[in-house]
Amino acid sequence: MTNPWACRIHRAKGECGTPDGRGITLPATGPLAGWDQVTVRRRILTMSKTKPKTKTTPNTEPNTEPNINRTAAAATAAALALTVLTALPAAAASREGDHLTWTACEGKTDPRQQCATLTVPLDYADPHGEQITLAISRIPAARPGLRHGVLLTIPGGPGGSGLDVPTSAAKRLPQSVLDRYDLVGFDPRGVGRSTPVSCGLDTPDLAMVKLRPWPAADGSIDENLATARRVAETCARNGGPVLRSISTRNEARDIDRIRQDLGERRLSAWGTSYGTYAGAVYATMFPGHTDRIVLDSNDDPDPSRVERGWLANFGQGAEDRFPDFAKWAADPRNPDRVADTPEEVRPLFLDLAARLDRTPLPWPGANPAELNGNVLRETMLESLYADAKFPDLARLMLAGLGRRPLPTPVAPPEQAVQNTIAVSVGTLCNDVTWPTDPAAYTKDVAADRAARPLTAGMPVNVMPCAFWPFAPAEPPVRVTDRGPANILLAQNLRDPATPYRGALNLRRAFGDRARTVTVDSGGHDVYVANGNPCGDAVVTDFLVTGRRPADDISCPAG
Repeated sequence: MTNPWACRIHRAKGECGTPDGRGITLPATGPLAGWDQVTVRRRILTMSKTKPKTKTTPNTEPNTEPNINRTAAAATAAALALTVLTALPAAAASREGDHLTWTACEGKTDPRQQCATLTVPLDYADPHGEQITLAISRIPAARPGLRHGVLLTIPGGPGGSGLDVPTSAAKRLPQSVLDRYDLVGFDPRGVGRSTPVSCGLDTPDLAMVKLRPWPAADGSIDENLATARRVAETCARNGGPVLRSISTRNEARDIDRIRQDLGERRLSAWGTSYGTYAGAVYATMFPGHTDRIVLDSNDDPDPSRVERGWLANFGQGAEDRFPDFAKWAADPRNPDRVADTPEEVRPLFLDLAARLDRTPLPWPGANPAELNGNVLRETMLESLYADAKFPDLARLMLAGLGRRPLPTPVAPPEQAVQNTIAVSVGTLCNDVTWPTDPAAYTKDVAADRAARPLTAGMPVNVMPCAFWPFAPAEPPVRVTDRGPANILLAQNLRDPATPYRGALNLRRAFGDRARTVTVDSGGHDVYVANGNPCGDAVVTDFLVTGRRPADDISCPAG
């Protein structure tokens, strides 16, 4: 019997034209190729209505009862409708009518920012069943006469809030973009002001040195195994059905519901970090609904690993990026200088981490309440995200060396941390199956500690997903070159979290659908983030005009 997921997993190999498991047959070629089965069903059912005046509300699924005897005429009509739709220019295909009620937003936001909520199915296989809410926001285009459409910002994480991104983005984006787009943000499923989730973890388990599995000083992972099991069991027990519904596939479906409720036939998007994978999955599942897609700081889409690979990539990312910190930390003009030459910084860091492994320093108010080697390593990893964070690591190193007092600990609200962790665990564990053998993790950690001492084996260590009691409901999406050529990847050469080689893999997966602008810079985030005029100009021109570079582009530093 043909694997019902084969058409989704192996589309590039032509293993389509098989039932998708819910009564719809997905073709290997033509306008429906690459479409998510929920969307295909909606299009076929809509086009096959016998009463032309019958309408369905944009946020309600039509009848989705399986029927493998859909007529060829209905499928052909749907295909023709999609062909015409994707051929329309953006101005002609942009809006069908906004179906949301917009009100003032809570908190300190741009006064132009408006907020609304919409409902989506908890389970898209049961579209009329239990519903949950998504919180969304927008800043309307500054010049309605130039309006091109919506630019949806897809937040990172997984677990990051995007509701107030329009406010922050409006301060950085060029006026030519603000003139032409409604900036739209949202809290993804389970996050923030959308229907939220929480694991209810104990406070010690909220420490980043617990959540990222830093091995013990001697390389043992016994405590990591215990923590991973405890977090998995607690989240599975307390997270409820919303946490179990969280996945990148469902985020893509939620994004398409946002598109519908905004009244847009096609959607432009700007995804950052994890948002690049969510954006890539959306562009794969709903290619005909995409307009101009910018993916910034790109995750490796390898469907056999996805999130497992992203964690492992921190090892290479830290090695790529640390020399930038070393150069900064040895600059004679730097008030937080830690060494005389860049070459001295790395051994100084490693020696200090080892010393703090043996003899931690008390740090009242921190979680944990001490400065140990893994706290220093975790601070290193977080500080490499942006040059502006370099002082955090330098000052902690100086404190560890006895040359400065320890800084006052700063922690985000525990409720927000609980929420972020729950969504992150749900996404990581529901997207892909993780290895479960402790001996294999022990072996991998030992090898990685030797190869990449900066990260000490953490990137290949055990996560809660090794003990997750629920198998993924669907396989990871295989990103392919099927769809419109409307994607621009933006990537720093020395990104600690999403290394350059992962972006190359995403570029290969998209084929001619994508182009890449690579910037000779370090840190995480590219567009209007690191002051590179070449990279910013390429992305801005694409968003404003729709013109993609003819070839991949490399931008020099500065």
